[in-house]
Amino acid sequence: MIVSISGLSKVYQDKNQRVTAVDGIDLSVEKGELFGLLGPNGAGKTTTIGICTTRILPTRGTVNIAGIDVVAHPAASRRNIGVVPQYNTLDRSLTIFENLYFHCKYFGYSNAEARERSKTLLAQFHLEERITSFPSQLSGGLQQRVQIARAIAHRPAVLFLDEPSAGLDPQSRIAMWDAVRLLREEGITVVLTTHYMEEADELCDRVAIMDHGKVLALDAPAHLKTNLGADTIIELTLRQNDGKQPLIDRLGALAQIKGLEEITGGLRLFAQGTDGLLPEILQAANNYGVRDIRMNEPNLETVFIRLTGRDLRE
Repeated sequence: MIVSISGLSKVYQDKNQRVTAVDGIDLSVEKGELFGLLGPNGAGKTTTIGICTTRILPTRGTVNIAGIDVVAHPAASRRNIGVVPQYNTLDRSLTIFENLYFHCKYFGYSNAEARERSKTLLAQFHLEERITSFPSQLSGGLQQRVQIARAIAHRPAVLFLDEPSAGLDPQSRIAMWDAVRLLREEGITVVLTTHYMEEADELCDRVAIMDHGKVLALDAPAHLKTNLGADTIIELTLRQNDGKQPLIDRLGALAQIKGLEEITGGLRLFAQGTDGLLPEILQAANNYGVRDIRMNEPNLETVFIRLTGRDLRE
C-alpha cells in the first residue's frame, strides 16, 4: 500500500465545544490508484488530507505514506507528497516558469535539472505559451493546472488534491480531469477530495464516502451504485402530500420496489426493473395527484442519500 491510514481521529476542543472532525477511519490506497474521498462540506475530507500531508496533527491513529510515518517523520514524508490545496498558493510575484523552477530548486534540483523539469511540465500541461505570464494573468482553470504541475515537479509518490475543481467552469473542470488522468503516466498515485459526485464517478478507481468523520462506504463507483439493489430511481412529485402512508404501504408492497423514501413534495422510489411498473405507480398515486414523474439511473449522490438521508451538497 502506498497510503495506509489506521484508526485515524481528529478532535478539536475548546472551552465551549468538542468537535470530532475525523472519527477512527481506516483506509488504504494502492500504488497507481486514483482514489476519492466523497462527501459534503464538513464530512472530514479536508481534515483527513491535512493529516496525511503533515499540516494537521491527529488526535489518534497513524498515517504512512510510502512506508514513512507522517507524524513521526514529517520532513521525510513530504518528499513523497505533492499537495494542491483548495486555495490558490501560486506565488503571484513569480512567472509561471519561476513558480515551477523554484519549487524544483527547493527540492534539491540543480539549476539545469530545475530548468529542464520546468520546461517538461510546461509542455505536459500545455502551458508553453504562458511561460512568462504571472498567475494573475491566467484563468482559474489554467492556474489550477499550474498548481498541479508544481505539486508533481519533485516527482512525489502521492499527489493529494483537495477539492480540485472548486470554482472552475465546466470546460476548465474537464481540462483539469484530463490533466489528472495523465498523472498515471508519471507513476503518481492520486488521492482527491470532492463533493461533486460526477467528478468522483468520472475520475476515481475507488471512492470512500464520508460523513460526520466516518467512512460510510468504500468501493469502486460502479459497485457502490450496484449495491443499492436498484437500477432505476423514480421520483414522484405529488399535489397532495398529506396522509401518504397508505400510498407508501401500497408502493412498498410492489415486487419491483426495493426501497422508498419521502422527499420534499413527494416520494423517491428505488426500483429493480420497470416493466409494467409505471402504470401501477400512477394508479396507486391517482388520488394524490401526480404533478411530475422522473426516472434516472442510480449515481453516487443516490448512494450517499441512501446512506445518510440527506443531500450530498448540503
